[in-house]
Amino acid sequence: MTTTSTHGLPAGNGDGRGPGTGADTAPGVDTDLSTGTGSGTSTDFGTGTGSGTGTDFGTETDSGTGAVTALGIGPAPGTDPAVVPGAATDSGFRAAPELHTAPGPRIAPGPRTAPGSGPAPGTGPTTGDRVPFFPPDLFHEDRDTLLRLLHEIGTGAEQKFILGDRTRRFEETLRDRLGAADVVACSSGTSALHLILTALGVGPGDEVVVPALGCAPLAAAVLHTGAVPVFGDVDPRTLTLDPEDARARVTPRTKALMPAHMFSVMADMPRFTALAAAEGLRLVEDSAVAQGAVLDGTPAGLWGDAGLYSFVQVKSFGMPGEGGAVVTRDEETGHRVRMLRNHGQDGVHRGLHHVIGVNSRFDEIQAAFQLHRLPGLDARLERRARIAAHYTEHLTGLPGVTTPPPGTDGRCYYVYTLLADDRDALRDHLSAEGVDTHVYYPKTLPDQAAFAPVAAGASAASGPGWPHARDAARRQLSLPVHHRLTDAQVERVTEAVRAHALRTRG
Repeated sequence: MTTTSTHGLPAGNGDGRGPGTGADTAPGVDTDLSTGTGSGTSTDFGTGTGSGTGTDFGTETDSGTGAVTALGIGPAPGTDPAVVPGAATDSGFRAAPELHTAPGPRIAPGPRTAPGSGPAPGTGPTTGDRVPFFPPDLFHEDRDTLLRLLHEIGTGAEQKFILGDRTRRFEETLRDRLGAADVVACSSGTSALHLILTALGVGPGDEVVVPALGCAPLAAAVLHTGAVPVFGDVDPRTLTLDPEDARARVTPRTKALMPAHMFSVMADMPRFTALAAAEGLRLVEDSAVAQGAVLDGTPAGLWGDAGLYSFVQVKSFGMPGEGGAVVTRDEETGHRVRMLRNHGQDGVHRGLHHVIGVNSRFDEIQAAFQLHRLPGLDARLERRARIAAHYTEHLTGLPGVTTPPPGTDGRCYYVYTLLADDRDALRDHLSAEGVDTHVYYPKTLPDQAAFAPVAAGASAASGPGWPHARDAARRQLSLPVHHRLTDAQVERVTEAVRAHALRTRG
């Protein structure tokens, strides 16, 4: 089965891959988000002065006036000038405070980026406010673009709100960027997991080895297929599924391995690839948090039979809503996922259902918005990486604190997670200092009420317990690492952690 003739439904049917679809016929509307003017002059992550000449898709102008410096750039709230109707501005750039730290290399400014990169890094609250774990104003500079897209699509002649030409272009852009065979946009990262497992034939009677530490969909998606999740322990340093422990969990019923990238570290995909090949297993890569990460030259998501990304707001390529994508090197897997996400239709013959599918379709407004923001993704990821490197440089070696493994290969910096012996005390101290933190997984999956009955069965019978996962659940604490943090905020977080560790252990 090939995909060359199955990439389209007639106009109004919802796949957006066939002839006759994909043209926004509203007069005077620019539907190609790559044609806005001034695309080379945005100063997001720039190192020079604010621009004032670049226009984002004809509606937004960047009109900064100050110098951009050091690790963080951008104004504090309240420094923007009045906004003239019809021209939302990214304005008032000021010199952010430089990091005053122990001797060591200062984190250099990032490169300039194209429109759609969103705000310049470091446009979060002033240092007198709390340091937010996630930025509350993530899409502030994109609001006019979003409203314009809503009006364009809502008044367009096609009246196509799902799986139209914008979704097609978004999928193709990600596909070409990754070098994948196919990218299929769907309703969420959770849905993407379920679609992949179903497309690979995982079902009743099968087992899938998943990490004991992680998000609920790792187990729930397996259970929704009728298969059984088998929980494996994690590596105590990377906090990702331990390949050797996973090997010990394999039984004659095992159909697939499903490692997940955790926090800021990719799983050991070379070893999982070898293990899957040796055991004749399918390899599903839960890369929901790792868009933009690369390990040994291979992008996250493309190591196994299929991977996925999540676009929910808090992810690295988040958007104002739910969404996800399946990525794969295998055209046949992509074809099956494409059918499954749209009630089992093949994209050519409307109303003919070849398999039992689901409604996991992608929104046209969100597709257009993601196309708008994609050019700035690399710069935002680079900003996160520099902040993480600063944390690692200044927090490594503190008593009672373990930082993530250093380096850039196989890193995604979705969040920056410490292991602290006195996690709760550190969390309370940081909160008192105005720093918001987050405990992602206070319990392992097998210790959760929803999955405990499963853990008492196949998982317990196939190997030892999960001591490293349980230890990590007790000790892990995530620090803010988003791209809108200012230098001063990054230093404030760093010094607060250091003060607690040195005082309590001094």
